[in-house]
Amino acid sequence: MSAETMQTRREWLLSERPSSRMQARLGRAYVAWRRFTANRLALVGLLIILALVVVAALAGVLAPYSPTVGDLKNARLLAPSAAHWFGTDDLGRDIYSRILYGSRWTLYVVILVAIIAAPIGLLVGTVAGYAGGWTDAILMRITDIFLAFPKLVLALAFVAALGPGIENAVLAIAITSWPPYARIARAETLTVRNSDYIKAVQLMGASPFRIVLRHIMPLCISSLIIRVTLDMAGIILTAAGLGAQPPLPEWGAMIASGRRFILDQWWVAAAPGVAILIVSLGFNLLGDGLRDALDPRSGDQ
Repeated sequence: MSAETMQTRREWLLSERPSSRMQARLGRAYVAWRRFTANRLALVGLLIILALVVVAALAGVLAPYSPTVGDLKNARLLAPSAAHWFGTDDLGRDIYSRILYGSRWTLYVVILVAIIAAPIGLLVGTVAGYAGGWTDAILMRITDIFLAFPKLVLALAFVAALGPGIENAVLAIAITSWPPYARIARAETLTVRNSDYIKAVQLMGASPFRIVLRHIMPLCISSLIIRVTLDMAGIILTAAGLGAQPPLPEWGAMIASGRRFILDQWWVAAAPGVAILIVSLGFNLLGDGLRDALDPRSGDQ
């Protein structure tokens, strides 16, 4: 592609008078991408998350050993070596292979929690902010009740009630994660509820349901995406060992089982701990970058 063609497309994207909605949306996306790529640490976070996705997708190809079957007789608690890069655990299982397969469960947890918690918070916050009155009071008091309890303690209570299992752990974390999203969505809704844009839509005869769904929720999504991304690290740490059952290669469960050997065979707990640290750092860096990129008040347009 020639330099002139690239310059023409750039000018088209940055036009102050877009000729269509598509051009306006692409222009906003291009500006946000330029802000994001200007942040080197955000790019590092994006690369970490992309690496996590690739590792999770190719775990079956990359893992040299089974994640659940080990050699208890000959390979128990072996130190890191060329045969076992991260060593082996107390059941003779290769830790490197278990970490690769554990990345799938990490993605499984964070994606499901985001899919469940974010829409609930978005719906509660926008409805409360737009309706006001007793609807706002009831929904926000319910939100305050959830916020009054520490998230980890409340998640443990739900797991105890629902029973062990990674699915129940995901559900418990999602139930305790939606209140901050509701608060953000309500604050965003209150800022635009009385704007000329919403008044014009009301005069056109749009129903409250349509106004909330088509005109208010899209305005709250960028703030919600930022908060969800920044919360991913906390979700991973909360889910660590919360509901995984042996022999599932979940990073938190691996750390819990490796605590007994932390003094002599440190690699059993250190390897999954470093994996959680790197992925959590990646999500935090990505969230910081998205916050700067999606904030219209930051950077040049």
